[in-house]
Amino acid sequence: MRSCLIVLGIFVLAIGLRSARRAVWRKLGALMFLVASFLAFYYLTGSHWGGLIGVALWFFLPWIELLTRIRRMRLPMENRLRSGEVPDPAFFPNAVEATGAMEEAGFEHVDDCGWEWGGMKQFFRLFWHPEERAVSAVCLCEQGDVAFAFISVTSRDDAGRLWRTTNFPFSATLKCPPQMRWNHVPCERNCFHQILRDHHEFLRKAGVRADALRVPDPELIEDSIEAEMKTQIRHNLEAGIIRETGDGFFEYSFRGLLFLWGQFIKDMVRLC
Repeated sequence: MRSCLIVLGIFVLAIGLRSARRAVWRKLGALMFLVASFLAFYYLTGSHWGGLIGVALWFFLPWIELLTRIRRMRLPMENRLRSGEVPDPAFFPNAVEATGAMEEAGFEHVDDCGWEWGGMKQFFRLFWHPEERAVSAVCLCEQGDVAFAFISVTSRDDAGRLWRTTNFPFSATLKCPPQMRWNHVPCERNCFHQILRDHHEFLRKAGVRADALRVPDPELIEDSIEAEMKTQIRHNLEAGIIRETGDGFFEYSFRGLLFLWGQFIKDMVRLC
């Protein structure tokens, strides 16, 4: 009974810490879940190795989804953006504010479009700024009952390399080709002006001069997004992360599932 009360007490403490506002307390709550799991398996097995197995189980949880939904998922080799209406902004906190901030910064609205990937609907509000030589976007994502929004600022240099700063909250589900450089900022950073400053700093640290950036063509922004996805798919085919199914779609290989598992672990550690 004493062992059960200890584990239960730590578990309740973990729930309380996870409900805190400050990130440091939430991370401590995640650590308490691991401690509770270690003690539960330690008391059951009487072995420290048993306790470590209890902790390790948390990191193998993603395999439930990997071996069920994701292993059966088929994604199109070629996907096209389609113009569409703006989704209800009530489902996407900060999206309206981000759009307003882009216009305040001098970015001009280009188009509203979207596509669907593996059951996730992605909707883009696209903007451009000739003096900044950049394209910005508010992306609204919806999958089942989960909805979120993120911001991106993208520049392309004369060598064809793509430079992107984004507060996208998750790790990439496909490997990025060498010519695509991503700068992930904390997902809590929802201020577009701050993200734009982060993008400037990203370019400065990479040694990319403003005059080395291409001025985007607003008529070709959607085509460039589609071409970017085709390049990424081709790179992942060559890397063995995905494989063609022969009917115009692709699926994740076992190597790809291992890659996704690593990405899940990164998110578990980073977002806990």
